[in-house]
Amino acid sequence: MPVGIVGLGAYAPPSVIDNAQISSWTGAAEEWVTERTGVHGRHYAEPGTTTSSMAAHAVEELFAGSPYSREHVALTVLATSTPDQPQPATAVRMQKLLHMHSTPAFDINAVCSGFVYGLSVAESMLRASPEQGTALVIGADMYSTIMDRGDRRTVSLFGDGAAAVLLAEVPEGYGIHATRLFAEGDGADLVEVAAGGTREVADDAARAAGRHYFRMQGRAVKEYALQAIPKVVDDVLSTARLEIGDIDRVFIHQGNTRLVEAVAQELGVDMARVPLTAPRFGNTGAASIPFTLCHAHAQRPLERGERILFAAVGGGMTAGAAVLTWY
Repeated sequence: MPVGIVGLGAYAPPSVIDNAQISSWTGAAEEWVTERTGVHGRHYAEPGTTTSSMAAHAVEELFAGSPYSREHVALTVLATSTPDQPQPATAVRMQKLLHMHSTPAFDINAVCSGFVYGLSVAESMLRASPEQGTALVIGADMYSTIMDRGDRRTVSLFGDGAAAVLLAEVPEGYGIHATRLFAEGDGADLVEVAAGGTREVADDAARAAGRHYFRMQGRAVKEYALQAIPKVVDDVLSTARLEIGDIDRVFIHQGNTRLVEAVAQELGVDMARVPLTAPRFGNTGAASIPFTLCHAHAQRPLERGERILFAAVGGGMTAGAAVLTWY
């Protein structure tokens, strides 16, 4: 039973944080932010917003005008590294907001690779139980809540957003052909929020040291991305018996514009085939790939038969890729 994407929805909060605001927070020149990152703006949620509520907005957009409804959903997988709370899962909080009950719902945390991880898990579960119906896979993150606004290396990159896809059975020859996932725990310290879990309590001392904020070793992360993404892409294309030249559009995790450009060059892909949302929205974490997919579809609708590649890298360190034919 082939499984493919049959619905899309995305949400970005309305408040825009431009590079002038980043400059005022960090002291970095606007020109430095623009040149180093290629990010011109990012969206921040208003106080009181939750990751689950952003995810719910994306799902509502997905079902608006769709032949499917939430009653068809048999499984919900939500990828996030900024959950509403340590427990329960943000997926069940979203489920409650949307009045969706009595079906499995759980979170996945592979940081910015989370959507591809969630896609792989949900596709496998639908294939194992074809009678289930459809599955929601959502990426949602609110990085504004964990940013050190004085750290120009991170606050210049990240924004808030959510996006959802609906998976369902599609005809033979369409849908997801292969997925590949990768993790390397030796890189666990390259991207982290150190305090707030069982390893380190977010007590007064930890908060005074800023260890409850997001930290990233940018140079090492870029080096990892340029090594791991080509590897996982080669693996997934080989499994699908395709080559990079067979792919119509390549959706790369939008870590920042410069990173996307570097990865595309490493893959040998012209940027004309690589949609971008990083300039307007920054890095939206686990939402990045489905968010970009949704915006690309709105600008130039995906056509039946187009071959699509997803390629992501995230904290952990993690990486993932998926290749599919659009239906």
